[in-house]
Amino acid sequence: MKKQNTRQSQSQTLNGMTQSQGQASVNFSFSDYQTENFFDEMFVNESQVRDGYAPFQQRVEQLTREDLIGRQHAAERALMSMGITFNVYSEGEGTERIMPIDIIPRVIESAEWNRLEAGLIQRIKAINMFLDDVYNEQRILNDGVVPRDLIESSKSFLPGCLGVRPPKGIWCHITGTDLIRGDDGTMMVLEDNLRCPSGVSYMLENRELIKQTFPEVLTQTGVRPVSDYPTRLLQMLQFIADRPNPTVVVLTPGIYNSAYFEHSYLAQQMGVELVEARDLVVSGGYVKMRTTKGFQIVDVIYRRIDDTFLDPKAFNPDSMIGVPGIFEVYKKGRVALANAPGTGVADDKVIYAYVPRIIKYYLGEEAIIPNVQTYICREEEDCKYVLENIEQLVVKEANEAGGYGMLIGPKATPEEHELFRKKIQENPRNYIAQPTISLSRVPCIVGDHAEGRHVDLRPYILYGDGVNVIPGGLTRVALRKGSLVVNSSQGGGGKDTWVLY
Repeated sequence: MKKQNTRQSQSQTLNGMTQSQGQASVNFSFSDYQTENFFDEMFVNESQVRDGYAPFQQRVEQLTREDLIGRQHAAERALMSMGITFNVYSEGEGTERIMPIDIIPRVIESAEWNRLEAGLIQRIKAINMFLDDVYNEQRILNDGVVPRDLIESSKSFLPGCLGVRPPKGIWCHITGTDLIRGDDGTMMVLEDNLRCPSGVSYMLENRELIKQTFPEVLTQTGVRPVSDYPTRLLQMLQFIADRPNPTVVVLTPGIYNSAYFEHSYLAQQMGVELVEARDLVVSGGYVKMRTTKGFQIVDVIYRRIDDTFLDPKAFNPDSMIGVPGIFEVYKKGRVALANAPGTGVADDKVIYAYVPRIIKYYLGEEAIIPNVQTYICREEEDCKYVLENIEQLVVKEANEAGGYGMLIGPKATPEEHELFRKKIQENPRNYIAQPTISLSRVPCIVGDHAEGRHVDLRPYILYGDGVNVIPGGLTRVALRKGSLVVNSSQGGGGKDTWVLY
């Protein structure tokens, strides 16, 4: 790809034109780009680019349209050839797809990132303290800051974890926190993902593709690296073990899981074994891995299996992808699990609404990054408001993910509004609602020009020897015009995220 781009750039003439198949080509330009009154990450308005984007704009506008579009197509082909795919099950059978990439990056300047980093560290510390408290002393429940029945009715609350303290006191080792920016430019937390957050492999591969697409711009702009994530992940996993030189494995449900590519990718990048349940056995009070040389004790398991499927003896007896007896070994401190079982209670979208109060309770601080305004349907006044204004709101189920179990009021039909009203009335505990927020936009290549598309941001946070926020994250983009749904399973794609020094 580099050689091809070099040849194309060398063919540029002094007047900014290239010869392509004997015809003059026009340089790519953002001059016709329209922000359409949305907050735009690249442009202050139609005529003023933001400072962090200036080197990128200057370089891109030196390219012909054919050259830039060729680079976009080359990135898409590279994704497919590298096998960077995920599976979608929404239509009853698995469909393998690539996660599309748009080569125009999302740029975050240093001052803003420093504030986001501080806010994410604050949030993860407080959530970790909350998880430890909920499964042990329960001070926050006794003090009424978070209602006890809310915790005990959560599908992700695991009574079997009561009295458990994970190695080093860390529950949420790997977190993907979704951030959005509204019309006024304020960054807000949309949700927390603590069980098995996915997408980091796309963050890493998007960066590698953009290095090949715009190598000189990355250097000139001063973009912080993300390529050391696998090293940092392995160091964190080793930190939570009690033994020197611990054996670390990645536990996957198998090849049919939607994120299997990521499981195998991370195992390969860390240089550890990728295992399924059939590769592990509990024997002699330890978790052991079958190898060609016999059984080997496993010290740390990065599990990509949901809590309740982890151990059929302790949780879901029908689980075919868990390891019988593993939870007992974990409770005795003979194996470390990342993330710790029980973290899913903090994934509950109703619990999310209480996180600012959780931060205040444990740290005595106001949340640096605010939540999106949230209506809790279990609370009578909130529920009444939601039922009366459902056409203007986004309604979400407490434990769904991936864009499922959600109603976007302004885009839904009257029949869908009525269906969700009934669902809320039947089980108000299971729903929250939020205002419909016009997510910020970033230019995307559409045909031979750029159009704005809505984005969010999923930074990744590792908690081991301190809290470590990776300087970047996965920018997810709603590639369908006008869509606010960025999830890959719902037609979304990705962008590289450039955090500047």
